[in-house]
Amino acid sequence: MTSAPNYKKTLTACYLGFATQAIAANFAPLLFLTFHESYGISLGKIAFISFVLFFVQLIVDIICTNLTDMIGYRACVIASESLSALGFIGLAFLPELMDPFTGILISVGIYAVGSGLIEVVGSPIVEACPFENKESVMSLLHSFYCWGCVAVITVSSLFFRIFGIENWKILACIWAVIPLVNIYNFSTCPIEKLVEDGKGMKIRELFGNSVFFLGIILMVCAGASELSMAQWASAFAESALGISKTAGDLAGPCLFAVTMGLSRSIYGKFGGRIELTGYMLASAVMCLICYAMASLSHIPLIGLAGCIFCGFSVGIMWPGTISIMSKRLPAGGTALFAMLAMAGDMGGASGPGLVGLIAGLSGDDISRGLCAGAFFPATMIICILIIRARTASGKSKKTG
Repeated sequence: MTSAPNYKKTLTACYLGFATQAIAANFAPLLFLTFHESYGISLGKIAFISFVLFFVQLIVDIICTNLTDMIGYRACVIASESLSALGFIGLAFLPELMDPFTGILISVGIYAVGSGLIEVVGSPIVEACPFENKESVMSLLHSFYCWGCVAVITVSSLFFRIFGIENWKILACIWAVIPLVNIYNFSTCPIEKLVEDGKGMKIRELFGNSVFFLGIILMVCAGASELSMAQWASAFAESALGISKTAGDLAGPCLFAVTMGLSRSIYGKFGGRIELTGYMLASAVMCLICYAMASLSHIPLIGLAGCIFCGFSVGIMWPGTISIMSKRLPAGGTALFAMLAMAGDMGGASGPGLVGLIAGLSGDDISRGLCAGAFFPATMIICILIIRARTASGKSKKTG
């Protein structure tokens, strides 16, 4: 008699996979000033590091539309964790073995491939598991990215405080342990197919569907709404309150990640009782208010509150959009998840860039840059209202 598959093990592996993605996104930025001082790398070059991370993830998103179905989810996630671990370890050693900037870029590029892979296949792996209330499970899954961000920022800050930032290479190797352990988890957990071979929608079919375009716009806005605030939170906290870099990291991006994780965890716990599009609409309105608080208030603490609670408002946007699209396009398959991930990354790259551009044109006024960022939650409100109107129209036709 064979035992039932342990899908909780699959979920745990995906949790750790999203935590690994958080390490990839947040660890190197904590070391930017150290790279500048230790290796003499210009700040202009250092800014290129984040671009490489997002650009490589975008390329992986595009490639995965066909590659994942060819080699399978298990091979992809094992490669994801292996490359992530290799990249973290490389970050500790390659800058000493070659030109430091080149060594850093190679390491970031390696773990960016791993990060992009888990971003594409993590959600469909969970979606394919026979869980009840999949919308709640999806939200809880994505909350582990938030808790990973909190862990990276707080643990790294404590490590640097106790052992000195000059020992950052040791910490890079310690972070590599998480994906190394997770290789075993993904090797032994049950993994199901999202759709049968050959039955998933092709890219051409997706682009011929109007609902898909709404999903793409939602994901661009979700990524932009989240990262426009998250990436400028530390600088905003420092400029608004005049506090130190360490305090700015904790008061800005760390608390932003905490509230974002709480939002996803709450929906993960009670999602079965909450209608998803209504929750997303309320969140988008709250996000618009938070951007207004951060950009228009002349009282620093109100601006900081808007920055922090923006994390709660954007929490459901990314996983909620995935759940909405997977429900409305059940045959979307890997191509759907890959294109949604690509759209989210496009928003994550363009949103902070827009904020920085407007801030620069306004005399380095971050508040004005964040005011421009309010465009994204406002657009999301419109898209959600269209989806809700279509849903209501479809129900009325069935009852009529």
